[in-house]
Amino acid sequence: MRLSNGIVIDESELDEQFIRSSGPGGQNVNKVATAVELRFDISRSRSLSESVRELLLARRDRRMTQDGVLVIQARRFRTQDRNRQDARDRLAAVIEQALLPVTPRVATKPTRASKTRRLTEKRQRGETKSRRSVRDWD
Repeated sequence: MRLSNGIVIDESELDEQFIRSSGPGGQNVNKVATAVELRFDISRSRSLSESVRELLLARRDRRMTQDGVLVIQARRFRTQDRNRQDARDRLAAVIEQALLPVTPRVATKPTRASKTRRLTEKRQRGETKSRRSVRDWD
């Protein structure tokens, strides 16, 4: 499997299992295993360089197991082939996303106009609430 940034993942490192899918498809869903569960062991992969492996393992992704295995389930389509391709495309997207440099956050200050707006709205809200209070008409 060749990625757009020059990384080539060996097919033997991808573990695919076909499982029954939920969703549309009628009785076909109950009979045919069209969903794909793709497993890629990042921590033991020989296709990835050490730096790429560290970047992927450092990401906090709910699809990643404690052992460093990325599990992708594809069940969007009704056919095995399309789900298989979808799972591979999503794996490529995860790897390519991890390679993008993280842009540091630049702290900004609120403008004078935004401060004024906030305080005005806050004052108006307080006045509205104070008018709701029970008054003694004696």
